[in-house]
Amino acid sequence: MRRAVFPGSFDPLTLGHYDIIERGLTVFDEIILAIGVNADKKYMFSLEQRTQFLEDAFKNEVKIKVMTYSGLTVDFCKEQDAEFILRGLRNPGDFEFEKAIAHTNRKLSKIETVFLLTSSGKSYISSSIVRDVIRNNGDYTELVPNSVRI
Repeated sequence: MRRAVFPGSFDPLTLGHYDIIERGLTVFDEIILAIGVNADKKYMFSLEQRTQFLEDAFKNEVKIKVMTYSGLTVDFCKEQDAEFILRGLRNPGDFEFEKAIAHTNRKLSKIETVFLLTSSGKSYISSSIVRDVIRNNGDYTELVPNSVRI
Protein backbone atom coordinates (compact mmCIF):
# COMPACT_ATOMS: atom_id res chain seq x y z
CA MET A 1 0.00 0.00 0.00
CA ARG A 2 1.30 3.44 -0.94
CA ARG A 3 0.53 5.59 2.12
CA ALA A 4 1.38 9.29 2.25
CA VAL A 5 1.23 11.85 5.00
CA PHE A 6 0.14 15.35 4.02
CA PRO A 7 1.23 17.46 7.00
CA GLY A 8 0.06 20.98 7.74
CA SER A 9 -1.61 23.27 10.20
CA PHE A 10 -4.66 23.66 7.91
CA ASP A 11 -5.50 26.98 9.59
CA PRO A 12 -7.78 26.88 7.66
CA LEU A 13 -8.06 24.26 4.92
CA THR A 14 -7.97 26.08 1.56
CA LEU A 15 -8.91 25.18 -1.99
CA GLY A 16 -5.16 24.92 -2.65
CA HIS A 17 -4.83 22.18 -0.01
CA TYR A 18 -7.99 20.54 -1.33
CA ASP A 19 -6.59 20.51 -4.86
CA ILE A 20 -3.36 18.79 -3.78
CA ILE A 21 -5.22 16.23 -1.67
CA GLU A 22 -7.69 15.33 -4.42
CA ARG A 23 -4.93 14.93 -6.97
CA GLY A 24 -2.82 12.99 -4.47
CA LEU A 25 -5.61 10.42 -4.27
CA THR A 26 -4.73 9.39 -7.82
CA VAL A 27 -1.15 8.64 -6.75
CA PHE A 28 -1.57 7.09 -3.29
CA ASP A 29 -3.72 4.32 -1.84
CA GLU A 30 -4.17 6.28 1.38
CA ILE A 31 -3.44 9.83 2.50
CA ILE A 32 -3.20 10.80 6.14
CA LEU A 33 -4.06 14.47 6.61
CA ALA A 34 -1.79 15.17 9.56
CA ILE A 35 -2.55 18.31 11.53
CA GLY A 36 0.65 19.39 13.23
CA VAL A 37 0.31 20.65 16.79
CA ASN A 38 2.76 23.37 17.76
CA ALA A 39 2.24 24.87 21.22
CA ASP A 40 4.29 27.94 20.26
CA LYS A 41 2.07 28.83 17.29
CA LYS A 42 -1.09 30.92 17.55
CA TYR A 43 -3.90 29.55 15.42
CA MET A 44 -7.05 31.32 14.25
CA PHE A 45 -9.04 28.08 14.44
CA SER A 46 -8.92 25.52 17.24
CA LEU A 47 -7.53 22.05 16.66
CA GLU A 48 -11.07 20.69 16.89
CA GLN A 49 -12.31 23.12 14.22
CA ARG A 50 -9.41 22.33 11.88
CA THR A 51 -10.01 18.60 12.34
CA GLN A 52 -13.70 19.08 11.59
CA PHE A 53 -12.93 21.13 8.45
CA LEU A 54 -10.87 18.23 7.08
CA GLU A 55 -13.24 15.47 8.19
CA ASP A 56 -16.25 17.25 6.68
CA ALA A 57 -14.43 18.05 3.42
CA PHE A 58 -13.45 14.40 2.90
CA LYS A 59 -16.24 12.56 4.72
CA ASN A 60 -17.05 10.43 1.66
CA GLU A 61 -13.45 9.57 0.78
CA VAL A 62 -12.38 6.20 2.23
CA LYS A 63 -8.75 6.74 1.24
CA ILE A 64 -8.39 9.73 3.60
CA LYS A 65 -7.65 9.67 7.34
CA VAL A 66 -7.44 12.77 9.52
CA MET A 67 -5.03 12.67 12.44
CA THR A 68 -3.09 15.05 14.67
CA TYR A 69 0.53 14.83 15.73
CA SER A 70 3.33 16.70 17.45
CA GLY A 71 7.04 16.36 17.02
CA LEU A 72 8.91 15.48 13.86
CA THR A 73 6.88 14.64 10.78
CA VAL A 74 9.29 11.79 9.93
CA ASP A 75 8.62 10.19 13.33
CA PHE A 76 4.88 10.42 12.73
CA CYS A 77 5.36 8.87 9.28
CA LYS A 78 7.26 5.94 10.82
CA GLU A 79 4.49 5.44 13.42
CA GLN A 80 1.90 5.35 10.62
CA ASP A 81 3.99 3.18 8.32
CA ALA A 82 3.89 5.88 5.64
CA GLU A 83 6.56 5.81 2.95
CA PHE A 84 5.84 9.24 1.48
CA ILE A 85 5.25 12.84 2.47
CA LEU A 86 2.94 14.74 0.12
CA ARG A 87 3.50 18.47 -0.33
CA GLY A 88 2.07 21.11 -2.62
CA LEU A 89 4.05 23.79 -4.42
CA ARG A 90 2.51 27.12 -5.38
CA ASN A 91 5.58 29.05 -6.49
CA PRO A 92 9.40 29.03 -6.63
CA GLY A 93 9.61 30.25 -3.02
CA ASP A 94 7.63 27.23 -1.86
CA PHE A 95 9.99 24.98 -3.80
CA GLU A 96 13.12 26.33 -2.11
CA PHE A 97 11.56 26.08 1.36
CA GLU A 98 10.07 22.63 0.80
CA LYS A 99 13.25 21.32 -0.85
CA ALA A 100 15.28 22.09 2.28
CA ILE A 101 12.71 20.31 4.46
CA ALA A 102 12.58 17.33 2.09
CA HIS A 103 16.38 16.99 2.16
CA THR A 104 16.37 17.16 5.96
CA ASN A 105 13.60 14.57 6.22
CA ARG A 106 15.47 12.32 3.79
CA LYS A 107 18.60 12.63 5.94
CA LEU A 108 16.66 11.78 9.13
CA SER A 109 14.71 8.94 7.54
CA LYS A 110 14.49 7.21 4.20
CA ILE A 111 11.12 8.80 3.50
CA GLU A 112 10.47 10.30 0.06
CA THR A 113 8.71 13.62 -0.44
CA VAL A 114 6.38 13.87 -3.43
CA PHE A 115 5.61 17.36 -4.70
CA LEU A 116 2.51 18.26 -6.69
CA LEU A 117 2.11 21.65 -8.30
CA THR A 118 -1.03 23.46 -7.24
CA SER A 119 -3.43 24.02 -10.12
CA SER A 120 -2.82 27.43 -11.69
CA GLY A 121 -6.19 28.83 -10.68
CA LYS A 122 -5.46 28.11 -7.02
CA SER A 123 -1.75 28.88 -6.77
CA TYR A 124 -2.31 32.30 -5.17
CA ILE A 125 -4.32 30.91 -2.23
CA SER A 126 -2.62 30.49 1.14
CA SER A 127 -3.98 30.00 4.64
CA SER A 128 -2.41 33.29 5.76
CA ILE A 129 -4.24 35.16 2.99
CA VAL A 130 -7.52 33.46 3.93
CA ARG A 131 -7.01 34.36 7.62
CA ASP A 132 -6.36 37.98 6.66
CA VAL A 133 -9.52 38.12 4.54
CA ILE A 134 -11.55 36.59 7.42
CA ARG A 135 -10.05 39.02 10.00
CA ASN A 136 -11.06 41.94 7.79
CA ASN A 137 -14.59 40.66 7.17
CA GLY A 138 -13.95 39.96 3.49
CA ASP A 139 -15.61 37.28 1.39
CA TYR A 140 -13.32 34.27 1.79
CA THR A 141 -15.85 31.70 0.53
CA GLU A 142 -14.25 31.39 -2.93
CA LEU A 143 -10.91 30.45 -1.29
CA VAL A 144 -12.02 27.51 0.89
CA PRO A 145 -14.08 24.32 0.58
CA ASN A 146 -17.68 24.38 1.84
CA SER A 147 -16.59 22.70 5.10
CA VAL A 148 -14.73 25.87 6.13
CA ARG A 149 -17.50 28.34 5.49
CA ILE A 150 -18.33 29.53 8.99
